[in-house]
Amino acid sequence: MNLVNLESVSHAYGPKRLLHNVSLGIGADDRIGVVGRNGCGKTTLISVISGELRPDEGRVTHARGLRIGKLSQRDELDPDATVRDLVLDGRPEHEWAADPRVREVVAALLGSVDLGAKAGELSGGERRRVALARVLVSEHDLIILDEPTNHLDIEAITWLARHLNARRTAVLVVTHDRWFLDEVTTRTWEVVDGSVERYEGGYAAYVLAKAERARLAEAAEARRQNLLRKEIAWLRRGPPARTSKPKFRIKAAEALIADVPPPRETVELVRFATARLGKTVIDLEDVTLHADGSGAGPRVLDRCTYRFGPGDRIGLIGVNGAGKSTVLRLLAQEMRPTSGRVVHGKTVRLAHLSQDLSELDPRRRVLECVEEVRKHVRVGKKEWSASQLLERLGFRGEAQWKPVGDLSGGERRRLQLLRLIMAEPNVLLLDEPTNDLDIETLNELEDLLDGWPGTLVVVSHDRYFLERVTDHCVALLGDGKLSLLPGGVDEYLRRRAAGQAVSARAASGSSAAAAGGRGDARAAARNGAQAGTLSAKEQRELQKELSRLERQLDRLSEQEARLHAEMAAAATDYARLAELDAELREVVAQKETVEAEWLGIAERLEAG
Repeated sequence: MNLVNLESVSHAYGPKRLLHNVSLGIGADDRIGVVGRNGCGKTTLISVISGELRPDEGRVTHARGLRIGKLSQRDELDPDATVRDLVLDGRPEHEWAADPRVREVVAALLGSVDLGAKAGELSGGERRRVALARVLVSEHDLIILDEPTNHLDIEAITWLARHLNARRTAVLVVTHDRWFLDEVTTRTWEVVDGSVERYEGGYAAYVLAKAERARLAEAAEARRQNLLRKEIAWLRRGPPARTSKPKFRIKAAEALIADVPPPRETVELVRFATARLGKTVIDLEDVTLHADGSGAGPRVLDRCTYRFGPGDRIGLIGVNGAGKSTVLRLLAQEMRPTSGRVVHGKTVRLAHLSQDLSELDPRRRVLECVEEVRKHVRVGKKEWSASQLLERLGFRGEAQWKPVGDLSGGERRRLQLLRLIMAEPNVLLLDEPTNDLDIETLNELEDLLDGWPGTLVVVSHDRYFLERVTDHCVALLGDGKLSLLPGGVDEYLRRRAAGQAVSARAASGSSAAAAGGRGDARAAARNGAQAGTLSAKEQRELQKELSRLERQLDRLSEQEARLHAEMAAAATDYARLAELDAELREVVAQKETVEAEWLGIAERLEAG
């Protein structure tokens, strides 16, 4: 039985038709991701489904007594209401704290928010968390989320995915966060040209299935063209000679990617970057940095030494408030360290995409704003015109002649990024570059950055983008250092779970508490080392256990690789894909557990 049914639904805004003759349904166990270009009609679709918007044509029916919880992109909180009133209906703590689900939501999303504060006093990110918590604390049959990961950091996004997977409810989510789509959804709807194309599986399965559809469509078009050519030849020459029937076979999913090169030619890009930059790019030498640029604010770096080399592609990770944007401003020479030195190479040409939108003349046209920087730019081996780059990032046709004053926030963001790239920098600092970008535009941006030779430092809550465009990650863990994470985002989340990362504010807020070991990872390590020195026998036993875990990790890695290969081979068999996906999730969970054990033993050995 479906919770919601759409029958021949159509809707338009002015001359633009967003939905045309759409029929679909949502079942009680469905977990659906909605994707598509900005402005294609995703928000319109979910507004029609929720009943907030009445379509121009067609019928929408809801199951009797259907309970829908919806998170909109618009901020709909009463500025005079308190957080407790909005989320908990004003209930005292002893009432709502008795509900484990409510307690979990409040702890995960509102841990740093004063429940007595008025909504009008909160920051944009805090208001977003309040709106999300308001939806999640209640029981619903269908949860509809429009861009739920906006303003959430990586840790909060990971929690949200785990929370939704644990709930027995239907989920409909619009998001450009591809990692989140893969974690939460089992079906994908693509809104394109007024219709809704349906695919089984999350984002990865959707990409494979869409590629297979495109391949089959290309084969069909090639056959049609061949038939036309044969028909023309017959008309000109008479009956053709007998020919054997062409034989077509459906290629397995791995054939789609067998001849695709790696995303980046890393060695060549590093060689090119070194030629452009030399050996010195940006060196931090014994740097101490406070968030406000003085010695009074929260400490972000404490006597930190780090080298950013030519061709490095680095993802900078940390909790909200850790100081990631502050570090980018330091690297961009927009602020000075409290002490120590920041050394820039003589050939460095740096560009910094901040979270603040630069002011542009609202009367200027989009293309004019880009061409005033440069009309042509070389990215890797290829030269692009300003118009071609604008088209790649979503400014097609007449959109290139729109006045800047008519652009949305996301469009201004894209324009700002393009102006930076047109200046041909060799060091690029990107602070949340994916904000307000749809998946198709993100793909184009990733492809563009793949061929960009230079040093790249990225701050982003979009885990998929971060892992896609960078080669390694460093983290601000609250100890004043830039810590290299060989295990990437997964290692960061493990350290967070172990209490090894705090915000800059918390790290410097109370030195006494830090010395106690809870907030300061270095103090904890010292305390652990002093607490007990391992005997030779204990060290041997731990080394044996470490070796056993390493062998187990190797086996699990082999199983994971095998399952990925089998999933690629079964790309068109959705039942088999579901079985393999369940098996893969179990293997990955085991691997994470073993890795956590390995890390714990390794830390004991190091401390002992």
